[in-house]
Order: sequence, then C-alpha cells, then structure tokens
Amino acid sequence: MTRLVLASGSRWRRQLLDRLALPYVWSSPDIDETPRPGETPQTLVERLALAKANRLANDYPDHLIIGSDQVALFDGDILGKPHDEATARDNLARFSGQRVRFMTGLALIDTARREEHVCHETYDVVFRRLDDTEIAQYVALEKPLDSAGSFRMEGLGITLFERLAGDDPNTLIGLPLIRLCAMLREAGLDPLRQPR
Repeated sequence: MTRLVLASGSRWRRQLLDRLALPYVWSSPDIDETPRPGETPQTLVERLALAKANRLANDYPDHLIIGSDQVALFDGDILGKPHDEATARDNLARFSGQRVRFMTGLALIDTARREEHVCHETYDVVFRRLDDTEIAQYVALEKPLDSAGSFRMEGLGITLFERLAGDDPNTLIGLPLIRLCAMLREAGLDPLRQPR
C-alpha cells in the first residue's frame, strides 16, 4: 500500500521525491500563504509546511504526509513567488551581485500515530552581476513566476549564480531530501529498506 503523500502541486518537488524511488501520491492543498504580522521567516515556512500537510490529513488516514514551503530572504524582506514578470525582473535586479538566503520549511505528519515533525533548512545563493538584458531574457525564457526568488535552480537559473552554499542543494529547489530521508527513517520508512 502507498503510505506516502506529498502535499504539493509542484512538479519540481515531485521530481525531487521521485529520486527516492518510493511509491507516493500527491495532492495540492489550498492554503492561505499570507505571512502573519510580525512572523519570522522560520515560523512562516514551518507553519505553512505543516499547514499544507495537515490540510490533507483527513483524506489520508494511516499515511505519512510531506509538506514544504519556501521563501527568499533579502535585505530584511521575505519574498515569496513573484507571480508576474515585472516583479521577477525587479527581484533579480535587486539580487545582482548579492547573497540571498533561501529558507525551506519541511513537515512530516504521521496520521496513524498523530505525530508531527517540522523543521527548516537554509541555503545561500550568491548571484553574479546581471545586466538588464540578461535578466529580461532569463525571465522571458523560463517564466519563474511560481518560484520563490524568481528563478529555477533546476533550469536556466544556474546561469545566474556565482556560487552556492549550504548542506543540501535540494533545499534550494524546495524539498530538502537529506533531512526528509532522516525524518522518513525515524517514521519507519527507509528508502533503502523498501522492497522494489
């Protein structure tokens, strides 16, 4: 029986989870991602990751449900998805030549045991200096309107960077697999001990 559920409609997160070669189903939870007044980035991403997983809990009893959420942090601002090309271009212009931190919340709930585990991971990106033409061309080609930070690491976004820093590059795409594997093992689902 498939006991694993990914609470996300993101094809990028599905591609990451596919790497673990575990059977799973996915569903996109509809939640309000608006930050609360005074909410810290850590609290925000952990709350939203947990909310996404919990939104599916009633539909999937006796399952392990994964939730994840990500923001970009720059110059005191919490940045989510740009949603339009002008905002994406503005974000990348601000990031040019700068270090930007990405924070990803990760939650795993066991609906059978009524247990919740939540954490966050960070990953830093140093952008190379970008001119307006490069930024416009990148946004027009990749249309990263649904990606925190206005780029896709798994695509042409790699051309924007000078260097990357962090423990797990999957964090930047939106699903920290190293930490997720540890959480799954603790919940009794070890990717390397499953029958194939």
